[in-house]
Amino acid sequence: MLNSIKFSRKLLAGVLGVSLVGALAACAPPTDTAADAPTADTPTTATDPAVGDDPVAGEGTATTDDQAFAGDETVVEIVQQDASFSTLEQAIQAAELEDVLADDGPYTVFAPTDEAFAALPPETLDQLLQPENQDALRQILTYHVVPGSITSPSVTPGEIGTVEGSSLVVDSAAGEVLVDGARVIQPDIIASNGVVHAIDQVLLPPGLQLQ
Repeated sequence: MLNSIKFSRKLLAGVLGVSLVGALAACAPPTDTAADAPTADTPTTATDPAVGDDPVAGEGTATTDDQAFAGDETVVEIVQQDASFSTLEQAIQAAELEDVLADDGPYTVFAPTDEAFAALPPETLDQLLQPENQDALRQILTYHVVPGSITSPSVTPGEIGTVEGSSLVVDSAAGEVLVDGARVIQPDIIASNGVVHAIDQVLLPPGLQLQ
């Protein structure tokens, strides 16, 4: 099932969730320009923020935010400790991705809640958790994971490449952020190795097949 997936255990991430971007954009505190103004005896140095290769956005639709790392728990620990992600935790264990999501990352995870999993046909979830469908489960989970740390202020409408290999479509409607049609219901849960956004649907990658 994973013929199109190209990832290493260092790159994989799991899983399976931002309010409107403009409403959540962080505002920088005002600075005292009078105090900071250079004097005639003080040399000035022009500096630009370093811009590296963005592993996430194929068309400049999203940027990584290295300032996001403020949490104490890893992505997988956040999932394990939040009761609304209990089914997701079970899926991560079945796919054997716990160690991957505890890695350095960074990762952005669009994480389906228990209610999102409950909306699937019961037989579908049962199938996914069977050992013979582990590859398909990994394909689904990695479709919810984007390399890099993407917080609400750094997201713009467009396509974002996933660890699975396909792209997610990010859009906004009626004051809400949508990811492949799923609504982000809790954005910016900051982890030590990335960020988690809770969504209200399970995303299914193109070409998924179950045994």
